[in-house]
Amino acid sequence: MGKIVRKKNQYVVPVGNGWAVKGEGAGKFTFITDTKKQAITYAKSIAINNNAELFVYDKTGKVSDHSTFAGVVSSKTRK
Repeated sequence: MGKIVRKKNQYVVPVGNGWAVKGEGAGKFTFITDTKKQAITYAKSIAINNNAELFVYDKTGKVSDHSTFAGVVSSKTRK
């Protein structure tokens, strides 16, 4: 039987006057930046490398975007 790999979904959330990236189940933010665009770029890279999902929240706390990267091959894993 195959090994069960738990995805580490990524979340882009507003924090103060900026934006943060947080991995699912993490106690701390992975990355904090001034722009939502930078946070999404950073979180997307992590989500791709982990075959995970990316959830982007708006300033009201609602999910404004959602992407799934399961089965995406990153340049780091190509041979």
